[in-house]
Amino acid sequence: MITKMKKLALLVYHKEYAAFLEKLREVGVVHIQERESGNIENPEMEQKMAVAARYARIVKRLEACAPDVLEPAGDALSAAAIMDRVETFVADIEQHRTLQQVLDKDIATLEPWGNFDYSNVEKLREAGYELNFFVTSAKSYMSEWESEYNAILVAEKQSRKYFVTITPQGAAIEIDAEPAKLPTTSLAALEAELATVNARIAEFEKELAQLAQSGLNTVKAAQELQKRDIEFTKVMLGGEKVSGDKLVMLEGWVPEESVDSLKAMLDNSGAFYELRAARRGDNFPVKLKNNAFTRMYEVLTKMYGMPSGTDFDPTPIVAPFFSLFFAFCMGDAGYGLLMVLFGFLLKKKLGKNMAGMMNLVITLGIFTTVMGALLGTFFGMSLLEFTGIPQSLRDFIIAGDVEIMGATYDKQMILALGIGIVHISIAMTVKAINSTVFFGFKESLSAWGWWLVVVGSVIVGTLTFLSVIPAGVSKLVFMAVGGVGAVGIYLLNNLRRNILVNIGAGLWDTYNMASGLLGDILSYIRLFALGLAGGMLGATFNSLAMMVVEGQEGIGAVFGWIGFGLIILVGHTLNIAMSCLSAFVHPLRLTFVEYFKNAGYEGKGEEYKPFKNE
Repeated sequence: MITKMKKLALLVYHKEYAAFLEKLREVGVVHIQERESGNIENPEMEQKMAVAARYARIVKRLEACAPDVLEPAGDALSAAAIMDRVETFVADIEQHRTLQQVLDKDIATLEPWGNFDYSNVEKLREAGYELNFFVTSAKSYMSEWESEYNAILVAEKQSRKYFVTITPQGAAIEIDAEPAKLPTTSLAALEAELATVNARIAEFEKELAQLAQSGLNTVKAAQELQKRDIEFTKVMLGGEKVSGDKLVMLEGWVPEESVDSLKAMLDNSGAFYELRAARRGDNFPVKLKNNAFTRMYEVLTKMYGMPSGTDFDPTPIVAPFFSLFFAFCMGDAGYGLLMVLFGFLLKKKLGKNMAGMMNLVITLGIFTTVMGALLGTFFGMSLLEFTGIPQSLRDFIIAGDVEIMGATYDKQMILALGIGIVHISIAMTVKAINSTVFFGFKESLSAWGWWLVVVGSVIVGTLTFLSVIPAGVSKLVFMAVGGVGAVGIYLLNNLRRNILVNIGAGLWDTYNMASGLLGDILSYIRLFALGLAGGMLGATFNSLAMMVVEGQEGIGAVFGWIGFGLIILVGHTLNIAMSCLSAFVHPLRLTFVEYFKNAGYEGKGEEYKPFKNE
């Protein structure tokens, strides 16, 4: 759910503004509303942002080479010296890498010619002869050049020939070949220089790693102080001066649950303040407040976007359905048990920082275990093949085919489609209720019309299928539901428009709904398909493992069982990894596309971020 907010307006004497902000930050419950004009063009802010960018560069560079164990943060004042040293090392490394590239290029150019002393070329010139280097394709090389220009073939690589000519100085050379420009340093000298450069780079990298071990946490601590300083400066600059610059006006938002603690500070501050409840049209920041189970899934909501003040928090619905979708895609009780075990082990090992993530892994593992048992799959094996399972439990397993209206369908496929219909029906219900709550019933007649047509028809159809409503009566109910819904869709979708315009808009909505709704529902078949694919792949690995041990005796049986273990371990590990990836991505798509679209959720809200010390 979304926490109720109150609007806060403050007037503070300009000389007391900085001290007041320090007290406000200590309370740490007010989300400061920034002015639209912003403060980025302020010279002070520009300087601090430049420093922040420097911190970010340094931290990123140190993290790239930091060892696993780091020394604790030291004096924040020493961070500047550490950063200077890092920048010196980075500059040295970049300089040597540039030289490294030049040497690599020169070596590659000289390599086909081999290791020779360039001074011998000068000696030939002094003797009245000129040595020229050429490169040409193998097809273009002419043997006549050997007699005309004393051509000597040096090397042939990749259909290219490397050769030299020895001619008297000033003699014209007319051949179809590309003159080669070679470094004046020998290949051995270049390689020796490159080795020296590589050694220097390795030395710099080692020293940088040592510096990261001892100083990374110190720089990070200083970076956090810088962030706090920037935040404070933004708030300082965000206040609007009024009454001849004597007063500073500041606006923000505070959760209702935190109002009492804020009032205690404000009443003793000497500042004038006003608190009021959020109104329709206010763009207030959003703070989510959910129970322990739902809270684990808030990260999915935030991935898409926070709800606005005219939205419901979708997380309470996202949580159970995402878990169900994930479990359906995994579809294996054995894999679910491994996830639970894996989650508990890592939770103890990783500590509090990863506790929330591991709780989510454990929860998804429990859902997968239950769903896998219902689907009848355990490490790729069908539970129906186990003779020890009593019939009372077998009746709960959803497997095999079912006959509906004379046609045969897979039970799990029908279950996936049923889940999709329920999910979209809930989305359309949420959309209609949300529109009514925030905009009024008159503005929501179209949403309720579509709800009657789609959700109402689903309800009537289900009751008819279960024989709650007689078939003869259901036709009349269908006609009544469709007729009332059509009035809202085509005639009353906007009471301020001409009826002909409303009809046109209704027809357009009908086209969009008809073209999209069926595709949305069919998307849920992928739940069945992914679960089936994972189960089949697991069964395949089991079959391969059994083939290795069948018919083996003596020493062959030993190696056979070793192969059995390797196939089972590697195969199921690979299957779990692929299944987890698909089981995360597709439910996310069903949530973000199918559900959010039909629920009218846009996710354009701003997250509540209080001005506080951290």
